[in-house]
Amino acid sequence: MKLALNGALTIGTLDGANVEIMQHVGEDNIFIFGLTADQVAARRKEGYQPMHIIEESPRLEAALIDIGNGVFSPDDKNRFKPLLDDLYHHDYFMLAADFGDYLASQRDVGAAYRDKRRWFRSAVLNTANVGFFSSDRTIRSYDREIWHSTPSLHT
Repeated sequence: MKLALNGALTIGTLDGANVEIMQHVGEDNIFIFGLTADQVAARRKEGYQPMHIIEESPRLEAALIDIGNGVFSPDDKNRFKPLLDDLYHHDYFMLAADFGDYLASQRDVGAAYRDKRRWFRSAVLNTANVGFFSSDRTIRSYDREIWHSTPSLHT
């Protein structure tokens, strides 16, 4: 939210704050990728098998092999073993399932950035439309909906 308030364009999955950001800045001014909540639930119900997805994605598989071979941790080739084990066998957050869509979204980000007029327009619209996320409004909302505080007459 702070980044969007400063004109940054968000790239992410459609969850958490990204849902609200998209509502305020518009679908054309945010880059959303990945499974929806309903799709995630369906995959979990079906029995999600991340290893199969990894094996079908040459770019993802190559990256994970490099990580496993210590390309990014030459002093400790096992540093990322727990991460890799999780990605291959559990992948609770379905990173493997979202990888292809993430790559496509990154291409869209690159195209948008090369179109300076589009990029600047989106940046300005992000800044102009995320005032909703100001800390003043958030604190007032928390106070009204959660804390239910009343001003003290004593200072």
